[in-house]
Parts: sequence; C-alpha cells; structure tokens
Amino acid sequence: MLFSLGYIALLLVLVLLIRTTYSVAVAMRKEKALENSTDGPENAFWLEKMAESQGFLYFGIVLTIVSLLGYTYFLVLGTPWERHLMEWLNIVVRLMHITFGIAWIGASFYFVFLENALNRTKDVRDELAGNLWAVHGGGFYYLEKYKVAPKVIPRDLHWFKYEAYFTWISGIALMFVVYYFNASAFLIDKNVLDIAPGWAIALGIGSFAFAWVLYDALCKTPLVRKGIWFALPGFLIAAGFAYGYAHVFSARAAYMHFGGMLGTIMAANVFFNIIPAQKAMVKAAKDGLPLDPMLGKNAGLRSLHNNYFTLPVLFVMVSNHFPSTFGNANPWLVLLVISLGVAGIKHYLNLREKGEISVWVAPVSVLILLSAVMLTAPALDPGACKAVSFAEVQPIITKRCTSCHSSKPTDDTWTAPPNGVVYDTPADIVKMKDKIMERVVITLTMPQNNKTGMTPEERNIVRCWIEQGASVK
Repeated sequence: MLFSLGYIALLLVLVLLIRTTYSVAVAMRKEKALENSTDGPENAFWLEKMAESQGFLYFGIVLTIVSLLGYTYFLVLGTPWERHLMEWLNIVVRLMHITFGIAWIGASFYFVFLENALNRTKDVRDELAGNLWAVHGGGFYYLEKYKVAPKVIPRDLHWFKYEAYFTWISGIALMFVVYYFNASAFLIDKNVLDIAPGWAIALGIGSFAFAWVLYDALCKTPLVRKGIWFALPGFLIAAGFAYGYAHVFSARAAYMHFGGMLGTIMAANVFFNIIPAQKAMVKAAKDGLPLDPMLGKNAGLRSLHNNYFTLPVLFVMVSNHFPSTFGNANPWLVLLVISLGVAGIKHYLNLREKGEISVWVAPVSVLILLSAVMLTAPALDPGACKAVSFAEVQPIITKRCTSCHSSKPTDDTWTAPPNGVVYDTPADIVKMKDKIMERVVITLTMPQNNKTGMTPEERNIVRCWIEQGASVK
C-alpha cells in the first residue's frame, strides 16, 4: 500500500510539472507576441525569467522521471519483472542516447563545416567574419557569421546546448543500465582485475572527472594554440586512460568507459566553456559593453576539439558488435589505433572543407586503420589438429555455454538467451559454428568474461571440430 501511494505521488508530481511547463510556454508565447506588437523592452525581463523557470521545470521533469524509474526498479528487484524492466530501460535509454547523439554530432559537423567553408573575402561587410550560400531540401539559404556579435542581439536566439547535455545524461544513464546495475557480470572481469563492484563504479565515474581536469588544464597552457604540440600530449593522456580501463574493467566495459570519458570532456566543454562564453558575449552586447573576441576564439577551439572527438566516440558506440576489436589480446592498443585513424580522417575532411589540399593526411590515416586490421587478424596457422568428433564437442558446449544459451537459461544474470542464440540441439550448434569460431576460438570473448571457466584445451577442441567440417556424425 505504501509503495502504491509513493508511486501515485511521483506520477502526480510529474503531471503537475508537465502542466506547469505547458503554462509557462503559453505565457512566453504571449509575452513574445506582446513584445513584437508594442516593441516594449519592459517585457524582456519577464520573458527571460520565464525562460529560466522553464529550464528549472524541465530539470524537475527529468529528475521526477529518474525517481520514478528508480522507485520502479526497487519495486521489481528480485522478481521476474527485474530483467524485463532492465531490458526495456536499455532499449529506451539507448534510443534516446542515439537520437540526442545524432543531433549533437550533426550540429558539430555542420558548424565546423560552416566555419571552414565561409566566404571571408568576396563582398563581405566589415562587421562579418564571412558568409555562405547553400541549398538544401528544395530551398536556398544565406548565412552570415559576425566577427564578434551584431549591434542588436535578437530575442529569438537559438542555443545549441541541450543536444550535448541530453546526450551526456542519456549516455551516463545507459552506462548505469548496462554496466553499473549489474557490475559483477558486465563491468568486472576477474581475469583482468578482481575488484568490488562499488570500487569499480567509483573508479569509472571518477575517471571521467579526472580526465576533464587533465584536459582542461592542458587547454589552459600555451600549447592549446600549437596544433600538433597540443594533440600529442592529449593523445598520450587518452592512451593512459585506454590502457588503464583495459586493466581494470572487462574489455567491452573498457571501451565504453573510453567513449564515456571523451563524451564527458565534450559535454563539459559545452557546459563550462562554450555556453558561458556565448552568454558573456550576449550580455556584453546587450549592455553595450566592449566585446572580448578571445571568448569566441576560445569557445571555438573547444568546439573544434569536440569535432575531432566525434568519430572515436562513434566507433566506441558500435565496437561492442565487433569482438575482433575488444577481444584482442591488447584491446587498448586496438582502441587507440582506430581512434587515431578516424580522428585523422576527420582532420582530412576538415581540411577539404577549407579548400586546403593535403597529400599525406588521408593516406596515413587509412594506413593506421589498416594496421588495426592486421593487428586483430587471427593466426594463419593455429596449430595441428587430431580428429575431433561431435561427441567431444557437445559436452564442452553444454558445460560452458548452455547456462546462458539455452531456451531455459540457468545463469544468474540472463533469464533469456542472449541475442536469441540457443545450443539446445546439435543443429543449433552447427548453425552458429562461424559465430562460435569467432567468439570462442579467435577472440576469446565467450563465455563472457570466461565466467564458466572454458580452458584453452577446450577451445582448441572446438576449433578443430569446426575446421574439420563441424559434423555431428
């Protein structure tokens, strides 16, 4: 009864917040209409206050939803609904993260392109840094960039910030849903480091803050305007985190934390540097005070850094589907090689947008990426095999794999077979022989974290059976 009352109370708070937000939005529209009709600056104060109120209300809605989810989780903890709830949380939060991420990265790509492609010389007014004609979706567009700010700041000024904030919030939420709520199964690999779940989670979250402190300190040195001399120590710092993650967490969790670390730096750049600089410029323009052009330049540098982080982060987001990367004997090295290669490709694209020609950036980046292919390639001669029958293989699959991969799993984490893969019959096993070769033999990523203790000898028996034709006779 008490649980039900608490649930109803949270739902009522959520409804009230949504209703109040709607009322504030309606009031803001009326104020804008009044301001446009009377051209009276006295409405600007109330308009700004209502905008701030709407921001607090949005925060309250998000906080209430999180509270509802947390309350629901404790209600279903230990029941058959627990795994069902976690699966749907995974789906919803993952979709949110992808959606917000597309919006944020798309904006980053667009504005860096815009900066690179501006016409800065032909028929450009003194107050402008450049302009650009464009056509898209059946319409023509004309865009202008001011050197600092226009003489009069428009009321309807769009701020590109919520894409970044909600991408980071949904990403951290996804980290909790996938890795932290079941840290012993997905975050920790005892073959890497036997650590308590609480300590592992604290290290993961703490590393994000520590990475930001190191990066921000580096940005405050003269190196920040030295190009390659800034990138070199930045890459070494990233290498240290990649190496550290791979020696603390499971391989997949290590990759996700590397992406989370870069994503945190990107979001922090927006929150602590880019948006405050923009607000300071807007305020100075409104107050008729001299504008500091360095605010815009510094914010632009942070935005450019974010642009180079995007492709490594995107790789991390898809890496879990490719065990040849995180399943390598040195997963941190593969992660760094691919991150460096895709960042090089982004640099090449940025140069092209500026109209600059580089004969080495693209080829070198491609060679770096090809080196990752060679680094993760399986051995050409894994060793000789004796004749292996299915009668030798089936007990190994039953003992090491079917606790998860069966129609009725007995594993303490999985209540349904992962990805729908089952090994209940010989036909089921033969059907998945290629995937078994990849995950069990080549990348050693199954069983997950070698939870069931599959031995090298058992893996070799499975390999020989598959290489000999995977016969069940």
